[in-house]
Amino acid sequence: MLDSLKSELLAAVAAAGDLSALDEVRVTALGKKGRVTGLMKELGGLGAEERRARGGALNLLKDEIAAAIETRRGDLQALAQAARLEAERIDVSLPARPEAPGRIHPISQTVDELTAIFAEMGFTVAEGPDIEDDFHNFTALNFPPEHPAREMHDTFYLPDAADGRRMLLRTHTSPVQIRTMLTAKPPIRVIIPGRTYRSDYDMTHTPMFHQVEGLVVDESTHMGHLKGCLVEFCRAFFEIDDLPLRFRPSFFPFTEPSAEVDIGCSRKGGELKIGAYGDWLEILGCGMVHPNVLENCGIDSTRYQGFAFGMGIERIAMLKYGIPDLRTFFEADLRWLKHYGFVPLDIPNRAWS
Repeated sequence: MLDSLKSELLAAVAAAGDLSALDEVRVTALGKKGRVTGLMKELGGLGAEERRARGGALNLLKDEIAAAIETRRGDLQALAQAARLEAERIDVSLPARPEAPGRIHPISQTVDELTAIFAEMGFTVAEGPDIEDDFHNFTALNFPPEHPAREMHDTFYLPDAADGRRMLLRTHTSPVQIRTMLTAKPPIRVIIPGRTYRSDYDMTHTPMFHQVEGLVVDESTHMGHLKGCLVEFCRAFFEIDDLPLRFRPSFFPFTEPSAEVDIGCSRKGGELKIGAYGDWLEILGCGMVHPNVLENCGIDSTRYQGFAFGMGIERIAMLKYGIPDLRTFFEADLRWLKHYGFVPLDIPNRAWS
């Protein structure tokens, strides 16, 4: 009787075509009201010797059926997975869909362009951390303790470091100038593109934005070299050979003398155009590196001097590509990126043109 039941149940297990059918076989055989379970409930009415012999046979049958079910379950799961993989297969050799090509973000494009231009002048790229301490971000750059830029309303401060240093999100990329001068010996010629952070948000300001700064330190650099460098960059970047530049005296704690640079433009009819049109637009700040900054970095200010400059990457991208609102750079709108973005390899950098 048990042999015929075993053959019948094993045949049912083998015939189960899916996991649902297999579970029905399990319930029929081993469930609370299953056939094997029912036979085990009858053991109480048997004598001791017969109960022992029949109980051992039923336990063996139960184990064999359970093992067969688990083996069949593994086979059915493998078949189901294979079927799913076959149904969901993607032919990776097919070309990308033409209706959704990728685009290079204007910030990435602008960084590539300005890096290529400055590379032609002999600059290399330097980088540093976004999380800075007060020394690199303010003190080494000759900011006095009471300077407004240190106030909480302008700077994102973080919990102090374990050694007591005051930590913050860098408000400019100038800390990388300090790190470069502390670790490299003159002559130095670097540009520093990167993210910066300030507590501000409107059409022309966002809490996170990008800057690029330049630093040159050697024994013979002077203001004329700074002027020539920026004139060449602006004319190359905006692709206007006769673009006029105006240098106006200004003040920055880390440069002396300091200047703000204007480029020629026109605002007639409410439209901004870059070029020799008689009007002016402020675009960047610059100056000769302050002797205190050089000394803070261990550089002899009686032997070495240098110049530095900085500008907003979003700002020059907006001017060149006609983007009216700074906030749209960071809204992750694919329609905006499709309109203002660049097809890879379609717009070459200046260094390749």
